[in-house]
Amino acid sequence: MIYQQIDRNKRKTYLIFTIFFIILAGLGSFIGEYFLDNLWSGVITALVIALIYTLITYFQSTSIVMQMNGAKKLKSEADAPDLWHIVEDLSMVADIPLPDIYIINDKSPNAFATGRDPKHAAVAVTSGLYEMMDREELEGVLAHEISHVKNYDIRVSTISLALSSAIIFICYLVGNAYRWVLPFGGGDDDRDNSNWVAIRLALWVIGLIFMILGPFIASLVQLAISRNREYLADVSGAELTRNPQGLINALEKLKASTEPMKKVDDASAALYIDDPMKKKKHFSGLFDTHPPLDDRISELKKTFM
Repeated sequence: MIYQQIDRNKRKTYLIFTIFFIILAGLGSFIGEYFLDNLWSGVITALVIALIYTLITYFQSTSIVMQMNGAKKLKSEADAPDLWHIVEDLSMVADIPLPDIYIINDKSPNAFATGRDPKHAAVAVTSGLYEMMDREELEGVLAHEISHVKNYDIRVSTISLALSSAIIFICYLVGNAYRWVLPFGGGDDDRDNSNWVAIRLALWVIGLIFMILGPFIASLVQLAISRNREYLADVSGAELTRNPQGLINALEKLKASTEPMKKVDDASAALYIDDPMKKKKHFSGLFDTHPPLDDRISELKKTFM
């Protein structure tokens, strides 16, 4: 199952690249048509910006994500012996290098994994999770995160995060472009006619729409990762520990916790084992980044019990 998941994630990576290329090409054509007087110049500009942004995020993903979420790296096992030993043992069982380990000072229980591959991976837990869970439950949560690393879920997540951030950045630039485009609309040429006034008004409206839809676009991009990865990581994690009850109990505790995290970046919210913002479900969970905990618990019970 693990190797099948790795293959699926590789295919997802190609699919995500294709989807993002289409979105970026659309944004670029708009930029080229209205700001650069050349459609293809806009497309190339958008793709270059996205490529640079993505490469920076991809190769610096751990430091960027950890900084965005206020995580601090453990310097040695003396900082948190139980946590260190659990991650070390699970990494040996999963046959991957020991990931870097981080703690986030937050009472809300949560955890996530990030990086570009098992050799460049990291896991983070909140202080609330570390204090709330007993050893078996902590093993269950960390096994879930180690499974994300082993299954290359983190690569798909990192690429999605990078490209969605690039799209938001480009949307932001386009949305604010009217601030510097409109002042140059005056003059003695044909730009003073009513057609140019209409174009300027259209640019203002479209720019405003881009600013409003930026976060929504990012949410849809995160959904490209597929919520099924959480179910698969649950099952893979339970197989690592050979103790599904530990993860089941941990998910029960996460379900009982209603306190959102104090500091969490919107773009990386989908990385966590549970929704860090504790948002209420809308539209039957259509736009949720996480599957319901009740469903995940039921799936684990169905699979192992």
